[in-house]
Order: sequence, then structure tokens, then C-alpha cells
Amino acid sequence: MTTAKDLFIIAMELKHSVGQGDLSLALAGAELIDLIAAGAVAVDGDRIVPGGQSTPDEQLMDEAAAALTRQAPYERIEDWLWRRGRDLSAVYQAALEKNEELKPQRSGRLPFGSKRVEPVDTPARRRAGDRWREKEPVLAALASAVGIENERSEDESVLEDEAVTTVLAAVHDAVMELEAVRQRRTIENAAYANLWRGP
Repeated sequence: MTTAKDLFIIAMELKHSVGQGDLSLALAGAELIDLIAAGAVAVDGDRIVPGGQSTPDEQLMDEAAAALTRQAPYERIEDWLWRRGRDLSAVYQAALEKNEELKPQRSGRLPFGSKRVEPVDTPARRRAGDRWREKEPVLAALASAVGIENERSEDESVLEDEAVTTVLAAVHDAVMELEAVRQRRTIENAAYANLWRGP
């Protein structure tokens, strides 16, 4: 079980409106945090330094580890998030559908209604739900980065791992940067439309 998979399941479970780009960046951050926990990488400043080959027993985590830059100068965390995060939410959805952990649901009564997916009741789904209800700090912080808030308790654990804190900050910055790009495009498109309309 990985943090990225838990995050994806929670996003599906809560049916929260999350941008696919935002979620993909957070999933890449979650993978990196799990690689840190497994000792497969370390963080040196803002760089990802590969460590041993130990990774969680999960295909997508193996793919993440294989994608690491293993020569100096090592990759910056921000660059990793953008590179690894490209369409990563679609990759997780396809993997979970293949493993029958997500099932297609059709909205409305018509058989040709728009397709959506929902988590199947599996041990993985229950574990993700347990972590969410326990307000596990890393999962809560990643979810918060994409706009999914969990009620905070007064005795919420404080993150003491500097590497994890660095990754979480980079995820927040990347999501904010993506939102700024969206807003800029909206303004540019509106200006372009006005130009064609004329005075």
C-alpha cells in the first residue's frame, strides 16, 4: 500500500472536484515521500539523491524508482514533480481499474450516461479510509494541497521529517504554479476572444 494510491482512492471516494493536473503533481509527491521512507532516495537541499534499490512492493512505485535521475547533478524536486506527474492520475486510474479496484459507474438512468469510476470495497480502500479518518499527517497534507480538507484535530501530529516537509512544500508550490498558469490562460483567451469581437 502506498501513499499515492491512498491519495487517489481518497480523491475518488470523496468525489471531490480535483483538477487532474493538481492530483498528478500530488501523486508524484506522494511517490517521492514513499521512496524517502523506503530509503530508496534522500533529499539534499532541493535535489533528489538516489539511495538503495529498496522500494515498496508496488508496480507504480517500481516505475517511479526506475524514473529517478541517478547521475549528478541530481534532479530538483520541483522538476521531478512536473516530469513524473505528467498524466499520473490517469496512470493510477488505469492501474486500479486493471486490478478491479475501481469500477465504472454510470450517472443517471440511461445506459449511455457519462462514465465515472468509484472505488471497490477492498482492503486497500479500507486502509486508505482508516488513514484518512486518523488524519495521518502526510496524507492530509497532500490532500490539502489539491483542495481536499480533512478536519484538523488539536493534537494533530507535526511533521518532523525535514525531507518530507521539503517535498510537501514543493507540491504546494507546484499546484499554485499550475493554478497561476490556468488563470493566465483564461485571461489570455478572454482577451483573444474580445479582440475578435471588436469594439
